Amino acid sequence: MDLTHWTTSRRVWIDEIFDKLLPVRSAGNDPGRLVESMRYSLLAPGKRLRPLLALAAAEAVGLDTARVTDQGHPNAHEPLVIAAAAVELVHCYSLIHDDLPAMDDDDWRRGNPSNHKVFGEATAILAGDALLTLAFEWLAEAGDRTGRPQDFCRAMLALARGAGVNGMVRGQARDLGEAPPEGFADLEELHDEKTAALFRAAAEVGAAAAGGSATQIAAVGSFGQKFGVAFQHADDREDGDHARHADRVRDRVPALLAEAVGALDALANPDRGATLRALSDQLLIKVVGAPTEY
Repeated sequence: MDLTHWTTSRRVWIDEIFDKLLPVRSAGNDPGRLVESMRYSLLAPGKRLRPLLALAAAEAVGLDTARVTDQGHPNAHEPLVIAAAAVELVHCYSLIHDDLPAMDDDDWRRGNPSNHKVFGEATAILAGDALLTLAFEWLAEAGDRTGRPQDFCRAMLALARGAGVNGMVRGQARDLGEAPPEGFADLEELHDEKTAALFRAAAEVGAAAAGGSATQIAAVGSFGQKFGVAFQHADDREDGDHARHADRVRDRVPALLAEAVGALDALANPDRGATLRALSDQLLIKVVGAPTEY
C-alpha cells in the first residue's frame, strides 16, 4: 500500500477537524490568551501518529475510510475522525505539561519555544487542562451524532485508562522519580506506561468508535501497546538517549513489532490490518533498515 499517501491525506483530515472545532480567539473572548496557547501547541507541526493509529485501527475492524478521505470530506465518518483527533488533544496536553519546569523542564518543543516559554507557566497549565477536557467533550458529542453513544463511551473509557493513573500519568510519575531506570527492563517498563499506554488507547479509541467488537478492540490495543514501546525505543535511539542500550534496541524493536503484528491474528479478518502492518514496517525500516516477514 502507499503509506505516504495514506498518512498525508489523513493528516489533512485530522487538521481540518482541528480547524473546524478548536476554539478561536474573537472580540470579547475573555480567555483569548488561553485559546492562543491551546492552538499554539496543538497546531504546531507534528507526526499526528496517535490519531493516525486510531484511524488505522478503525480500518482494521472493518471500516473503509479510503472512499471518504479521497473525496476530501469526512461526511458520515466525521465522528470517527473527531475521535481520532481527540487522542491528539490528550497527547498535546501531556507535552505541554511535560515541558514545564516542575516536570522535564524543556524550553523547546518541535523546533519552537515550549508553551510555557511563550505564554507563561500558569497559562500553559490551563491550556493543557483545557485540551484534556476538550478531548472528552469531543468524544461525547461525536457519540451523540452517530446514535451509537455506547461505542464512544467505550472509546472514552479506553482514553481515560491510557492517559490516567494506570497509564501515561503513572509513567510520568515514575520518570520524575529520583532514580533513573537501572537497566533495559526498567527502561522498557517506563516506556510501556509513559508512551505505549496512549498508543494502546489510540488504537482502542479508533476500533471502539468504528463499532469494533471487544475481541477486535483488544487485538488492536495489544498492537498499539507493543508498537508504542518499539516507537519509544526507536525515538530514544534516534535522539541518542540511553545510548548504552543501542544494541539491545536494535534487537528488541523487531521482536516487539512481531508481537504487535501477531496480535492482529485475532481480528475477524486479519487482512484488514494492512495499514497497521505498514506502520509497523515503516518503524522497522527506521531501526534496522529493512522490513521483515512476520
